[in-house]
Amino acid sequence: MVGYNRTSLQPTTFLLLGIPGLEDAHIWISIPFCLVYLLSLMGNVALLLIVKTDHKLYEPMYFFLCMLSVADLMLTSSTLPKILSLFWFNDREIYFEACLTQMYLIHSLSTMESGFILAMAFDRYVAICHPLRHSTILTPAVIVSLGMFIVFRGAVLLSPHPFLLRWLSYCKTNVISHTYCEFMALIKLVCTETKIRRAYSLIVAFLTGGLDFILIICSYVLILFTVFNLPSKAARLKTLSTCVSHIWVILVFYTPAFFSFLTHRFGHHIAPHIHILIANTYLLIPPMMNPIIYGVKTKRIREGFFKLLALKCV
Repeated sequence: MVGYNRTSLQPTTFLLLGIPGLEDAHIWISIPFCLVYLLSLMGNVALLLIVKTDHKLYEPMYFFLCMLSVADLMLTSSTLPKILSLFWFNDREIYFEACLTQMYLIHSLSTMESGFILAMAFDRYVAICHPLRHSTILTPAVIVSLGMFIVFRGAVLLSPHPFLLRWLSYCKTNVISHTYCEFMALIKLVCTETKIRRAYSLIVAFLTGGLDFILIICSYVLILFTVFNLPSKAARLKTLSTCVSHIWVILVFYTPAFFSFLTHRFGHHIAPHIHILIANTYLLIPPMMNPIIYGVKTKRIREGFFKLLALKCV
């Protein structure tokens, strides 16, 4: 039974509903969720090991890719175990403080992921538009500073979120119609005025993911301008081929993110299970796909993966 703190109408625990309307299918839905989670873990750990052991991959792009992999691992591990527990054992309860912690981790780590993808776009811009200055601009110190700034930005800008929700009264219900705790799902349960809190959430979303996406687009406009000024078609194709993996990562990350964002705020007529599935796609697919994309498109990573498999088979 879900308990309440009667003085403030704060629940001691929430109940996660899962995917509304598809509760009977949770056990079947858990199969692809589990497979994707395992692939995400194995792929990102393998990617980190490959970059660590291959000194030829000690380049800014792969350092940023490793930072992205660490964020992916943390994001999936902060959500998927509880989701699978919900699907397999009907473990719906989550403590209030644990829910706020999970919400903070989801939003802050997603912001960090967006920042690392922007840093990778900056690397492509410098490599193509200023190739002779690439090693002097993106020095090890600059790479570390960029990484620390991205982590700091995600941690600090999202730190008010738990406190914005901590002292509110949850008098509507204790049931969260979702598979995990996130800001908009929680704030819908509040019975007091939330306009300022919603506005802050929107502003932070724009200053992080929205601004990152705009800067990525700007970087690729400059890249295309430089590429189209190259003298031969072969040179243009060769240069553009160095961006293909990153473009796929951008599409895989931002497409479900924007769909999830839009359906939460404006998709009032969309079926709840569709919204929840989109939101879970945003959490599941990018962490799984990022190592696969770079493994398929990057010869060194592909060779490193086969070497890693050979070592495990010995």
